[in-house]
Amino acid sequence: MKGFQGVSTDVWRDWRWQMRERVLDEQVLADLVRLTADERAAIEATRGVFRWSITPYYASLMDPDDPACPVRRQVVPSLSEVEPDLVGVVDPLEEMAHSPVRNVIHNYRDRVAFCVTTECAIYCRYCLRKRMVGDAEQMMSRSELREGIAYIAAHPEIRDVLVTGGDPLTYGDRMLDWLLGELRAIGHVEIIRIGTRMPVKLPYRIDDALCSVLARHHPLWLNTHFNHPKELTPDAAESIDRLLRAGVPVGNQTVLLKGINDDADTLRDLFEGLVRMRVRPYYLYQSQLIGGTAAFRTSIERGMDLMESLRGRTSGFAIPVYVLDTPFGKVPLDRSWVMGRSGDHVVMRTTRGETWAEPNPVPVSEEGVRGRLPEIPMPEGAHTIATGPGAREAGWVVQATDAV
Repeated sequence: MKGFQGVSTDVWRDWRWQMRERVLDEQVLADLVRLTADERAAIEATRGVFRWSITPYYASLMDPDDPACPVRRQVVPSLSEVEPDLVGVVDPLEEMAHSPVRNVIHNYRDRVAFCVTTECAIYCRYCLRKRMVGDAEQMMSRSELREGIAYIAAHPEIRDVLVTGGDPLTYGDRMLDWLLGELRAIGHVEIIRIGTRMPVKLPYRIDDALCSVLARHHPLWLNTHFNHPKELTPDAAESIDRLLRAGVPVGNQTVLLKGINDDADTLRDLFEGLVRMRVRPYYLYQSQLIGGTAAFRTSIERGMDLMESLRGRTSGFAIPVYVLDTPFGKVPLDRSWVMGRSGDHVVMRTTRGETWAEPNPVPVSEEGVRGRLPEIPMPEGAHTIATGPGAREAGWVVQATDAV
């Protein structure tokens, strides 16, 4: 591609070279795409706020002439990230409050998420863990990893460990083999899962050596994160095929992103393309209330409409579950759980018997979805999220752990 002319195929497919040559500089990016004035301003305005980085492979998927390109928008900073965001917070799932030891999130009785690294090959602009990814001070030392492993070993109720981050496949094979071996040696850990975006952003990481490591630690599952059909490349399909041949089942977790995949045709093309690659569409996530991500958020009604539009138009196993992640666990966003709208909140029952009120103002561009959910009064005792400075003055109910 432009900017990487003369790179041999062998070098291009070397995942370590891809990591070393990540695009981290405005001028290098400008050699690859025609940067707009807003993009240039955003790179400067977000400096010190949230890191950006793009692998040469993922950069090759961007349209150099279209700033609205669905790949480009996921990784190139935008000025919307530094605009006032009334409902954006740092840790909407209260993961830090659910971490008894560093980076072990124990929010479900029988499973934990173990954030073993803060490093990623690329930094998605809507990332759930913007508070920690890319931050060298947040990196886990070997002793801290051992503390996390010891916590898991000391809790026999934990049967399922999600190894996540950051992206755990930024580890080298030897380090990953050690970590998975330590977890597999814990008798009550039945399942290990890996959460990674490597098949999407750097498929060459999924090489034969890595697959040999993974195959030593079964039962092991992997969930990845394709958001748009443009990401379903032959190289991505090859990486998935390697995983499957190593006996690793692959699922996909998509985030619903405004202007990127929030239309029925795009979602159907994505999910059907995943199925052709033998990847099971698992979840479609409602975009989280991370500070600076308002431009990516849709109304929940819009997401419900999209999911209903897919029924009858494609195979049932090509349709994921549309969910909202909350401090009380994941809630399916359908009429079995969603009670209605109370002003700018969507109210729902959680699987733990609590009532959750998600701040979800309807964007002006989606006014037509109003009436999709019944208007209800805010239930007594409902929980909601802290929504940042000025929340009380703006009429928001605050603190997820306090009943309202």
